Amino acid sequence: MAFDGITIANIVHELNRNLLDGRINKIAQPETDELLLTIKTPGGQRRLSISASASLPLIYLTEGNKPSPMTAPNFCMLLRKHINNGRITKIWQPKLERIIHFEIEHLDELGDLCKKELIVEIMGKHSNIIFCSEDGTIIDSIKHVSSQMSSVREVLPGRTYFIPDTMEKSDPLSVSFAEFQRVLTEKPMPLAKAVYTSFTGISPVVAEEICYLSGIDSALTPRELSEDLLTHLYRQFTLYFEEVSAGHFSPAIYYHGTEPKEFSALPLTHFSQYIRKEYDSISRLLEDYYAEKNTLTRIRQKSVDLRRVVQTALERNRKKYDLQAKQLRDTENREKFKVYGELIHTYGYNLEPGAKKLEALNYYTNEMITIPLDSTKTPQENALKYFEKYNKQKRTFEALTSLIEETRDDISYLESVSNALDIALSEDDLTQIKEELIESGYIRRKFTKKKVKITSKPFHYLSSDGYHIYVGKNNLQNEELTFHFASGNDWWFHAKGIPGSHVIVKTNGEELPDRTFEEAGKLAAYYSKNRGSEKIEIDYIEKKHVKKPKGGKPGFVVYYTNYSLMIDSDISQIKQLED
Repeated sequence: MAFDGITIANIVHELNRNLLDGRINKIAQPETDELLLTIKTPGGQRRLSISASASLPLIYLTEGNKPSPMTAPNFCMLLRKHINNGRITKIWQPKLERIIHFEIEHLDELGDLCKKELIVEIMGKHSNIIFCSEDGTIIDSIKHVSSQMSSVREVLPGRTYFIPDTMEKSDPLSVSFAEFQRVLTEKPMPLAKAVYTSFTGISPVVAEEICYLSGIDSALTPRELSEDLLTHLYRQFTLYFEEVSAGHFSPAIYYHGTEPKEFSALPLTHFSQYIRKEYDSISRLLEDYYAEKNTLTRIRQKSVDLRRVVQTALERNRKKYDLQAKQLRDTENREKFKVYGELIHTYGYNLEPGAKKLEALNYYTNEMITIPLDSTKTPQENALKYFEKYNKQKRTFEALTSLIEETRDDISYLESVSNALDIALSEDDLTQIKEELIESGYIRRKFTKKKVKITSKPFHYLSSDGYHIYVGKNNLQNEELTFHFASGNDWWFHAKGIPGSHVIVKTNGEELPDRTFEEAGKLAAYYSKNRGSEKIEIDYIEKKHVKKPKGGKPGFVVYYTNYSLMIDSDISQIKQLED
């Protein structure tokens, strides 16, 4: 989600509760575009992390610390000189801009009381941390912006600080109905887009939420709405921002399974399909959200080489399969040549020399057929030619039937590895997948004396009825779970006919309740290729009936007398355990 003005309002609300009247005890600059302020407050010591990174600008309270460079950068030294031991007297947000002002009271070199402002702008690649005097003159900034870099505003020492109004957006906290109606109806675009491009601090997801709460299709244009509908929309709009003004925030992260999809300072009711995790602190939410996002991003970046190996092998095998399938189709008429040879042997004795065809009764179908002949050959030679053609196609059919089965198995196996890469959550998971690909011959092992250490473990869940459920993250874990960990009376689950994890429910020799069957089915659905589908068919069977085919690839099994259930992949209510 965009770091919008509503999120900033929530942060300002939290900072006022925690930092107001606190004294700045320590100023560090661990990165070129990042500050870490340690602030002593009546409630104890707090740390404020401020980042003006172009890729990920952030501001939040944190308990963590970061090592600082041996020599402090100039901006850090300047702040230490002016506001070290300064008292934070005011924290505020202009309108609903993505800007936070810190008013800091301190003693100057002569011992006189004076004020300075530290301004944090969270604006994507234009983010900055600007230090100003009381009259708004810029003393310095963590990023200098010259006229060559921006034609809108210079951010340099000695310049006057101002907020550039390049978008000419209205303030949602104070907009009248007349202005609301005017700015929206001027825009020939979908309603949601008109909302977030007309008012400060609103992200696309919040605009969608306001339309959803109003019961109005966000794809309609504002001009398509009657005045009554616009009045209704304005009423919902003002109610939404009354919550912002009153500080009634309820920050939450919205998950799609285990992956964080969005966060918000206020509820997103149109995200009902996602799992909502509530927080009592927007700072803790931001720290968790971006830590999880960074982990997923890092894992996906590290899995690029493995994905390339798998994808290349998949494409090669799919092309091979298509070619083999075409060649197999070419052998479909092989029986016809055998019949031709037999009929020539039966009726060819009365053919005239040089005949180009034989019309005969096919005693298999009791129909007359015409058989083409080579006029330069005798009937016996023509019959032999058809038998040879039949035998050649028969041999081709038999060879291709075996080869196409092998290719199909290779494709299924590689698709299962691709699914394992999709659910990998750590570098240890990737290490085990790489080891599997090495063992399967898709990657050449590099010579090293150091043995690869595998620490990745299956997912571990606890059903609502107290039964332990284990989910393999890859084929090696699937193999281990099914054939070494599970007992004969434990239950085995797998998505029908698609790549997915093996799911084992430990029964302890007891009969499982229906709810546990459903929860295990949901896990099998979630950790399959069809995750997110409305209904997924799941096969389940006692482990003792699951067999490993001779020479089968890791994770491949066969079973015959299974049960089936149709289930969704919502695992939000199933408790995951940390092993």
